[in-house]
Amino acid sequence: MKKTGTLWIAIIAMAIVSCKDSGPKKRFLPPSTGGINSLMVVMDTELWKGGIGDKIREHFAAPVLGLPQGEPKFSITQIPPQVFKGATAYSRSVLYVEQDSTSLAHIKTNVYAKPQKVAVVKGETYNDLAGNLDSIAGMAIAAFKKVEIGEAQKRFTRSLTKETAFKDEFGINLKIPSLYKLGKHEKNFVWMDIQIPKGTMNILAYEMPWDSFSTDSTFVKDIIKMRDSIGKKYVPGPYDGTYMITEKAFAPYVFPAQIGGKKAAEARGIWEIQGYPMAGPFITYIINDKEHDRKLVLEGFTFAPSEEKRDYMFELEAILKTITFEEGP
Repeated sequence: MKKTGTLWIAIIAMAIVSCKDSGPKKRFLPPSTGGINSLMVVMDTELWKGGIGDKIREHFAAPVLGLPQGEPKFSITQIPPQVFKGATAYSRSVLYVEQDSTSLAHIKTNVYAKPQKVAVVKGETYNDLAGNLDSIAGMAIAAFKKVEIGEAQKRFTRSLTKETAFKDEFGINLKIPSLYKLGKHEKNFVWMDIQIPKGTMNILAYEMPWDSFSTDSTFVKDIIKMRDSIGKKYVPGPYDGTYMITEKAFAPYVFPAQIGGKKAAEARGIWEIQGYPMAGPFITYIINDKEHDRKLVLEGFTFAPSEEKRDYMFELEAILKTITFEEGP
C-alpha cells in the first residue's frame, strides 16, 4: 500500500508541473530598430500624398522649438501597409493610419518589438481621420519622445565617464558618456564638453538661491538675466571681453517640466556670444530642489555651425534627464 500511495503522489506532482508548463508562454519580441528620432508612418500612399499626409507632417514634422534653423521633430519614413511586415515592423516609433469604418485613436506598447510605441489612427472619412490625428498627436509625440529618450540613454550608457565633479560640487549624479571631458570646475560651477566634427557639445551646472525667481510675470526675464550673468562670469568667448549670453532678438521658450523626480522649468532658446558672431541652441532645466533650499540649474548647449543640431540637443536632453540626487543634506 505504501508503494501505491507513493505512486499516486508522484502522478499528482507530475500533473501539477504539467499544468504549470501548459500555461501561456511569454511572447518573444525582437529588439526595436531605427535611428534616434525616426518615425515609421504606415499608411496608403495616396492618403500620404493628400490632406491626411499634410496633417501628419503638420504635427510630427513640425520644427523643434529653440533651434536656429527649422528641423523636424521626427525624421519620417512612409510605407504602405502591405510592406509593414517582418523587420520593417520592428521600428521603435510607429504611426499606423488606416481608412476604415471604425473610428479610433490609441497608442499601443511593444506590439511587434521592444521597446516600441505604435499609435493607431482609423476613420472612415477625411474629417474622421483628421480629427482623430488631432486628438492623439500630442500624446503620440510625447510617447514617441519618451521611447526615443530611453533609446538614446541606452546607447550612451554603455561607456560612462568616471568624472565626479557634478557629484562633488552639487551632490548629483549624471550618466555622461566617457568622451565628455571636464572643462571647468569652480565653486558653484561645473562644465564638461565633448568635441564634435565641427564644434562642441556642452553640459554645465550651477545653483541659485531658492527665492531667485520672485514672480511668474518676470520669470522669462529672470532666466535671461541669470544665464547672462553666469555666461559673463564662467563662459568666455574667443576674445577678451566676449562671453555667452541669451540671444537678444528672441526670448526663450519656457515650459513646466519634471526631472529627477522634482518639479522644474525647461527653457529652450538660442545663445550667442556678446561682441562676436557665434551662436547655437541651449536647453536649461531650473530644478526646484527644496530639500537643499536651492534652484539647481542644468544646461546643455551646442556649437556646430552649418550642421543640423536636433540630435545633438536631443542627446544633451537625454543626459540631463538621467539626473539623480544624493541622499542626505
